[in-house]
Amino acid sequence: MIPQISEVVALFDLTAIILLLTTVIVFVIPIFILFPPIPVERSDALRQTHTKVGIPASQSNLRTQTSLEHDYQPGKPAKIQSLYIYPVKSCRGIEVGHSKVLPKGLEFDRLFAFARQKSKAASAPVPSGEDRTEPKKNPQWEVITLRQVPLLANIKIDLWLPDVSKTSRQLGRVGGRFIVIRFPWRDSGLKGIIQWISAKLSRGLSGTPEKEFMLSIDFPSPDEIKAAGYQYEDTSFFAKSVYALNMRNEVPPELGLYLGVTVPVTIFMVDPDQRREVFRNAPRKADAGYQPVIDFQDAYPLHLLNLTSVRALESKVQKDDNLQFLDARRFRPNIIVSGLKAYDEDDWRSIEFSQPPQSATDKLSGSKFDVSCRTVRCKLPNVDPATGIRHKVEPDNSLRKYRNIDEGAPKSGCMGMQLCPIFPKTDDPEDLELSLEVGMEIKVLQRGHHLAL
Repeated sequence: MIPQISEVVALFDLTAIILLLTTVIVFVIPIFILFPPIPVERSDALRQTHTKVGIPASQSNLRTQTSLEHDYQPGKPAKIQSLYIYPVKSCRGIEVGHSKVLPKGLEFDRLFAFARQKSKAASAPVPSGEDRTEPKKNPQWEVITLRQVPLLANIKIDLWLPDVSKTSRQLGRVGGRFIVIRFPWRDSGLKGIIQWISAKLSRGLSGTPEKEFMLSIDFPSPDEIKAAGYQYEDTSFFAKSVYALNMRNEVPPELGLYLGVTVPVTIFMVDPDQRREVFRNAPRKADAGYQPVIDFQDAYPLHLLNLTSVRALESKVQKDDNLQFLDARRFRPNIIVSGLKAYDEDDWRSIEFSQPPQSATDKLSGSKFDVSCRTVRCKLPNVDPATGIRHKVEPDNSLRKYRNIDEGAPKSGCMGMQLCPIFPKTDDPEDLELSLEVGMEIKVLQRGHHLAL
């Protein structure tokens, strides 16, 4: 019996389909094995034993920052509206609900900073076994900030702390404190296509491919430094030289490509035993019982910002498509306060934060701070913290025009105040700790004149 033409065609179609499916299975499945559509990330592993620090953006205490409810209201106390830490200088901050305050500022703040190579003729790195108490001249590296590299704003930082309530079935209870550093990155070719698909599957339609690397925030021991190939080196930081640990081996080369930096990029961590002492307008040890110190903060341990002052400046700023409103995060504050008159903070000299009393007879001790000076602004706030796009003129123009108020910084605008913590006891290092929490009320203890040095 001769088969009908239609039967032959049907058989051919079935064979073609089987061959096609076989080809897909043979060639595509190995690709997905090598490059899983949703690869396992470090965060997936850390989630088994750690908890990520921070308030989700959907619950941010700044989500209503433009509302009039945060302005001064007679009879209503001013309070802490939001708290921010920046584990890596100039990168995306982490909003928290509470924080320890140490002599260097908020816990986990400005522990690391990225730097770029400055000169091949500069001094060589210092081997870990040599004396590292005396900085060398002509540092090979310079710290980079949003002023020079605005795309740093798009580098996200996740802080993971051990959670005693969690135990990994495979690993048991795991300690260590870590940051995961994530930045936008997509490879070329097929691998890049798979990364794009993976990002959409794992993070939703708005997801973009990212590359990440992880660092411990616990300073390494000498043996760990040697094993990892780290080096103590100088890096220029503004007009000064900072002696810190160069952890260049940890930085993927793609980071420099993303940032548009054509020279090598590294990351530095400050040695807790080598922190810089702060003088200038800061209180002296004879008065405060200790000398304030910093990691990679610009000049003082903490930065305070009044939300009402930001709104007042915003009313002067020329808006356009690239600047619709003035986000308080442009100013990189640690403490954001609300319920004050605009610029009320300009003459503060001493303040105290305390929990709201539960009754009229409550007398609660709080956390006291020396208000050391005003924050003299550069052009960094011109960078949008949400996009990394630098505005050509604002808010720098408006700051210089309307906030040129400090005789010590002529022709510069001021916004915010620099703080140093004041501890009740200073005899024991363990006494050098305060606490701050969103909702704490503000009491101004002293007012007076300021002159930036």
